Amino acid sequence: MLTGKTALVTGGARGIGAAIGRALAAQGAKVMLGDVLEDLAAETAREIGAGAASTRLDVTDDASWEAAVNAAIETHGGFDILVNNAGVEITSLVLRVEAEDIRRMCDVNVVGPLLGMKHAFRAMGPGGAAGQGGAIVNIASVAATIAFPSIAGYSATKSAVDRMTRVAAMEAGKLGLNVRVNCLYPGLAATEMGLKLADDIVRLGLAESVEAAIGDVVAQTPLGRLADIADIADAAVFLASDQARFVTGAGLPVDGGMGM
Repeated sequence: MLTGKTALVTGGARGIGAAIGRALAAQGAKVMLGDVLEDLAAETAREIGAGAASTRLDVTDDASWEAAVNAAIETHGGFDILVNNAGVEITSLVLRVEAEDIRRMCDVNVVGPLLGMKHAFRAMGPGGAAGQGGAIVNIASVAATIAFPSIAGYSATKSAVDRMTRVAAMEAGKLGLNVRVNCLYPGLAATEMGLKLADDIVRLGLAESVEAAIGDVVAQTPLGRLADIADIADAAVFLASDQARFVTGAGLPVDGGMGM
């Protein structure tokens, strides 16, 4: 499905990013994992095999983005797919929110993908270093579509990802860049970030136990379970592939119906 394609996945060292990297590679793509966790990203790339590689990427830094994109092009000879997956979630009730926490989430979750789209447009568009067009998949969250307590700041940043995706898709079309831009709304998965959220909900007095917190999420999900990282990875592969060749500016829920 993706033979001959080259993908850069941010936050690719672990969790959903690593799962997306594996799924892209399984479909024939050459994968570059970008992460500030350099050693773990390198280890994950070795596990994936199939020519996968890694590079340091601080998504909040313009120069780091430029270096990572160049590494993908130099290592694999192209750049067709960007998955903006890197993100942070800092739990807080609104009445206790800290300005620095909000700024941190904005830097990673909003500035990061916007810089990524900038550098992808420049590299993938006509006259760019890769220049063959491509696909961008931004990872938003079901938090962008529901009112879930304790994650106001995170929800705001993921709502921003949705809006940026649509504006970028329109611009790419108007400018003739031949780049599609879409996003996913994953539901809660049992990743390190997801389990920390459950712990935080208990700490804030919103649930009696981690099991109860997870049970509340499952109860709100028509399909009756948490998301599996493979569910999210497979959806990312679809949006990155030519099977979605006429899909742009869209948000695809992968949340078991929680956000409907």
